[in-house]
Amino acid sequence: MPRRSRSDGPDFGRRSSGPVSKRSLRKYVPFFSVLMFPLLLFYYELVFKFSTTIRPHAFNMVYILLFSFSAGMILNLLTTIFSRQVNRIIKAVLIFASALPFLIEYFVYKQFKVFYDLNTVTAGAGDAVGQFQADIFRLIFSVGGLTRIFLFLLPGVLYLIFGLKYDLAVRFKAPQRIASAAAWAVLALLTILLIMISSTYRGSYNKEYNFQNAVDNFGLLTGVRLEIKHAVFGRDTSFEETDIDSLKPSDKAKESEAASGSGDAQESESAAPTETEPVITGDNVLDIDFEKLASKAKGTTKELDEYVASLEPTNKNQYTGLFKDKNLILITAEAFSGDIIDETLTPTLYRLANKGINFTDYYLPATAGTTGGEYEHIFGMLPTEGGSSLKMTQKYNNYMTMGNQLNRLGYYGKAYHNNTYTYYDRDKTHINLGYSDGYMGYGNGMEKYVTKKWPESDLEMFQGTIPEYIDKEKFNIYYMTVSGHSGYAPGSNAMATKNMDRVADLDYSDDVKGYIACNLELEDALAYMVKALEDKGIADDTVIVLTGDHFPYGLDNDAALGKMPLLSELYGYNVENYLQRDHNDLIIWSGCLEKMDPITVDTPVSTIDILPTLSNLFGLEWDSRLLPGRDVFSDALPLYYNLNYDFKTELGTYINSTKTFTPVSKDVDIPENYVDSIKKIIRNRINYMSGVLETDYFSHVFGKK
Repeated sequence: MPRRSRSDGPDFGRRSSGPVSKRSLRKYVPFFSVLMFPLLLFYYELVFKFSTTIRPHAFNMVYILLFSFSAGMILNLLTTIFSRQVNRIIKAVLIFASALPFLIEYFVYKQFKVFYDLNTVTAGAGDAVGQFQADIFRLIFSVGGLTRIFLFLLPGVLYLIFGLKYDLAVRFKAPQRIASAAAWAVLALLTILLIMISSTYRGSYNKEYNFQNAVDNFGLLTGVRLEIKHAVFGRDTSFEETDIDSLKPSDKAKESEAASGSGDAQESESAAPTETEPVITGDNVLDIDFEKLASKAKGTTKELDEYVASLEPTNKNQYTGLFKDKNLILITAEAFSGDIIDETLTPTLYRLANKGINFTDYYLPATAGTTGGEYEHIFGMLPTEGGSSLKMTQKYNNYMTMGNQLNRLGYYGKAYHNNTYTYYDRDKTHINLGYSDGYMGYGNGMEKYVTKKWPESDLEMFQGTIPEYIDKEKFNIYYMTVSGHSGYAPGSNAMATKNMDRVADLDYSDDVKGYIACNLELEDALAYMVKALEDKGIADDTVIVLTGDHFPYGLDNDAALGKMPLLSELYGYNVENYLQRDHNDLIIWSGCLEKMDPITVDTPVSTIDILPTLSNLFGLEWDSRLLPGRDVFSDALPLYYNLNYDFKTELGTYINSTKTFTPVSKDVDIPENYVDSIKKIIRNRINYMSGVLETDYFSHVFGKK
């Protein structure tokens, strides 16, 4: 019998797979193999992009495409080293594994409306799984969740069906691997070069790196890669020379801003101490020789010393010591928004906001969820390490917190929370905030006062805890509330169910009504607190400070900037950028203020300004150079900024995502290179905050705790 030639048919067990044989496909395997992972990663990035930000720009997509191809070539190289059988297994694993970060970050964004860096995801993962299983399942099994799971897992399923069948794997020889690695290096360097020559995008990749911006501009995988790179090798945290005085508005500019209804604070002279009480002069500084400290320090600590030494301290002023020796109650209110404040519906909140110090341009940067907002409020710094920021302080010398500052003056102090006391490791962090009597949450004492439900009642917490301190000579209290927590459907939210009748006639959708109903529990809690202080006769001697931890991200389940209908309904305008999203109200009230003319602050104010402002109002011994925020009554440059490098000053607003600066008025003269100069200041302050957190800097300055 004559031998059949190879041309007679395929030789894989003498079987054909229909019209398209394995042999005929094999000659295309190298081509498929080289392109599969680059195209796969770009597909993942596209699905992710349109599922979250929904704001693709031409240059963004070019960078994302190039980085996808670069990363895909590396993954491809990893699947060409071993035998075909092993390479097929590696390829299947990598296809599914590379989809995982996209799925995780998609659900994070769906819940919190921001991209969470690795620190924040890992820091909060255990708590989220332990306590919010219902929310997690709701997200996963929603139409949007199931659709994204299908889209991200589809390539892996197709590979298992067709890729394994047709043996779409190769084994490169050494020269081919070298050529592939060289091609990857060239593509990666070309992409980075294109970014570096772009004045628009190089900052986001380099000195102004932020995970949120990196994901938006360069793709999720690049953001994750840069996070890992910075964790291993560190970041460029060098400080730049700045001239802040040249950036302050001139007298002429201030007059123009005042005419346009913005800019300078409108602070009544009669609101200050009377003429018989001399205004305190000088600077808010401590007797610390930072140049001497720098001479004995090394590395980042030395750079921090030199930077602080270069700063001009802020001045004491007519409001210095206004609250001297008064009691303090600090409140971080869960998902609080000042847009719920109404003279009829929330009379106590209305009273505190309008008869205390009135802030008309206040912002609450939302970066790392609740724990990030707490960190801003308590430490006066942005959470540069994401969700790990507060956790990193548990063994630090937290010298500058109000808890520690007032504790050194002999105040009684305690921190309270009406949810699980171990959540976000508060049992480890909040016992190191300086409060003399520690921290109480549900599980280590709060269960005596608060009924277990979800969410727990702020009113019950205040009713139970106020008797613990109201008779103290001087007290210093911190509350983290929970009644305003999402979701807001009456059937699943105890506070919405309890208070829904009170909002039934409001002209809002049911979800927004549910949100307002939850916050009525905070209103009732504050009404109880103010009455208790007045009944005790100490309302004039007590200061209440309230801010939120973040915007109400739980209102919109599946939305992005520009497409947040429920938040926009609450705010009364379409939310299209972070400044619009993060606007809020700050309450600083004392009974004594109601006997004075109103104090209004119209300049941009941020959460990180609360600590220096209170330090000045309480007449404390503190060093203004050590806090990146400002005492809002000082002559410091009014500047709101976030980790995305958006900012607002008296002269205008800069939105980093669009790279646009909008002057506050067409008549205002903007100094030359104004945006770049302000961004230098912001870079320095962010580098400072990062360095403080990295080095436990206050232990260096003040000694170990």
